[in-house]
Amino acid sequence: MTENRLIDRLRAWSALLPLLVLLAGTYWLSQQVLPLPPVPNYKARHDPDFIVDNFSAVSLGERGAPRFLIAAQRMQHYPDDDTTDLTEPRLTSPGVGNPPIHISARRGEVSHNGDEVFLYDEVEVIRDASAAMGEMKASTSYLHVVPDAEAADTDRPVTITEERGTTTAMGMTVDSKARVLKLLAQVRGEYAPAPH
Repeated sequence: MTENRLIDRLRAWSALLPLLVLLAGTYWLSQQVLPLPPVPNYKARHDPDFIVDNFSAVSLGERGAPRFLIAAQRMQHYPDDDTTDLTEPRLTSPGVGNPPIHISARRGEVSHNGDEVFLYDEVEVIRDASAAMGEMKASTSYLHVVPDAEAADTDRPVTITEERGTTTAMGMTVDSKARVLKLLAQVRGEYAPAPH
């Protein structure tokens, strides 16, 4: 009797067996046509891959003499666009044969190939005094610097202060190699007469 019961149960379940195989096949097929989950694109994210506090670097000329120094409270490099952000950057050109030039700002960015520096917010350029000329200070909100060419420019308002006066302008270009500073537009100045 138990053998008959077992055979009856197997006959009852055997009708469901093709249905279970069909259900398993349908599930497998539906899993095959589902799209793959997206692979994260880490290059699309703008996250730093390294951070350096109290950063400083010196660029040397052909004969090993320092050409310029760049320093910052913090440097962050981003791999997605290969740029470097600087907090409180400072650039110094030692000025071989000329007075040194110091540039500072609240923040800056170095281009992906490292040949351009973009300075923002409270940008200040100071040329030290020498025996032939007094200290000169220029202030602006933005400055584009090309250290290898010893050049800089801005299209923003600039104020230049010297010992005897102040000059304001809209835009400025600087070529330190040629020792030329050009004010681009709306130039106004106030100067005290030279003492006799």
